Amino acid sequence: MEKVLIKSDGVVKTVILNRPEKRNALDLEMLEVLYNVFSAEPEVNDRVIVIRGEGPSFCAGIDLAEREKKPSTGSVSPVERVFHAMEMNPLPIVSVVQGAAIAGGCEMALHSEFVIAEDTAKFGMSLAQIGLAPNWFLTKKLLEVAGPVHTREILLLGNPMSAQWMYEKGAISRVVSTNEIEAEVSKIIIRLSENAPLSLRAMKALIIRELAFRDNIEHSDVDALVVKARSSEDAKEGIRARLEKRDPVFSGT
Repeated sequence: MEKVLIKSDGVVKTVILNRPEKRNALDLEMLEVLYNVFSAEPEVNDRVIVIRGEGPSFCAGIDLAEREKKPSTGSVSPVERVFHAMEMNPLPIVSVVQGAAIAGGCEMALHSEFVIAEDTAKFGMSLAQIGLAPNWFLTKKLLEVAGPVHTREILLLGNPMSAQWMYEKGAISRVVSTNEIEAEVSKIIIRLSENAPLSLRAMKALIIRELAFRDNIEHSDVDALVVKARSSEDAKEGIRARLEKRDPVFSGT
């Protein structure tokens, strides 16, 4: 079974995370496919990219079982490479979120231009609860969409937030009931596909470029802190605890 499905109707390209038995947790195979999709030059008729998750959850983030076996050692991970490709892709991206969008799943949604969520959906960045930390690029995205006050709450507490909370804080575009979500998604897709494609590309590029000023700030020391957290004993303990469904015991090392 393919873990990522790609469908196209000639205007809308739909990317489906197809690993429902693992809540669509992202493994290296999936990340490679996603990177290839988002980094490729769009087809002539492509107007919109839609991301969906098969089953009850949108995406539970990185596959922790795989990460425990192959821990990240650098400041740029495969998942961050995918999100950067999403940001630089010239087409508008729409994420349709149901169930859980946690850690990498939350960031994937937030790297879309439009996030349409069911009112029962939950968003969260639980990295502090398992000894990990987002890098500069991913934290910048949270600051852009949620602002510093709410980014602190999302990151430092690590608790899941309701779709309504995310909407009220300006972090996502729409919150609708399960019965209404497809109609709302269709309205946005149709409007985007009918708008002038060159205008949309220019506008997306303008927004990304004008928000890029933080990239020029020296942050190698912060990157080092992130790498230290990701390679720490606490990170190993946090991931083991999450997989074993128990509370972690952190030592600060």
